[in-house]
Amino acid sequence: MSGQFERAEGKRVVEGGAASERRRSRLAALLWTASAGSLFEPETRGLPGVVGTGDVCFDVGAAYGMYSFSLAALVGEHGMVHSFEPQRKPHRILAGLQRLVHLPQLRTTRAALGSRTEPRGLVVPHRFGFPVHGHAYIGERGATAGEHDEARRVRTHTVDVLSVDQVRRSRGLDRVDFLKIDVEGYEPFVLEGAERTLADCEPTLLLEIEQRHLARYGFEPDKVTRWLREMGYGMYVWHAERWVPVDRVTTRKRNYLFTTRRGV
Repeated sequence: MSGQFERAEGKRVVEGGAASERRRSRLAALLWTASAGSLFEPETRGLPGVVGTGDVCFDVGAAYGMYSFSLAALVGEHGMVHSFEPQRKPHRILAGLQRLVHLPQLRTTRAALGSRTEPRGLVVPHRFGFPVHGHAYIGERGATAGEHDEARRVRTHTVDVLSVDQVRRSRGLDRVDFLKIDVEGYEPFVLEGAERTLADCEPTLLLEIEQRHLARYGFEPDKVTRWLREMGYGMYVWHAERWVPVDRVTTRKRNYLFTTRRGV
């Protein structure tokens, strides 16, 4: 009887494990579908045209993982997504979801990325007593408040800042295929910290570029795009369900794709 019980228990364990795996797979599929849906940034629908199986991607300013889970689904088990989010709550949710759906190709790190490795102040605006995580920014010397800081109430937390080049060296990455960077105007500093990677790997870039955010650090959109063009990158926006070449940043779009590939 005890042997039968043990065998039956073992069967239930196996079946339970299979059921758990199926639930995780369904949840992963749900996250992918949701992140590519109309409630999220439309550029996620253009990712399959620029990211493929086995690619190595960075999601810089990952928040809750809208891009991270989309990218993880695209690169598959033979690829890797390195996801960076410095804020405690968004990172905790992102890491929790990663564990829940069990995506080994997604690695989350609680850190910001910039031009060099050092601690830095992360400024988090508060409205009605609650943190506005989506408007947090790195307090680089000389940075000024943006238009979203109308509440005039902010809290500053010290966070670790790494660089793309340093992460690539420390993790032994011989390739980087795609960088998504959305860091409230801090994008030029992230690119500065990725100069070696850009030269060696020529990764495709998806950048948020908005004058209102860049102005916080004294940058202009044209300066960023001109630098990338000089490196051989073409600029595109997602329009009418395809990537369309453009020659300048406008207020109608905030996310821009840069690639050295032809015929995106």
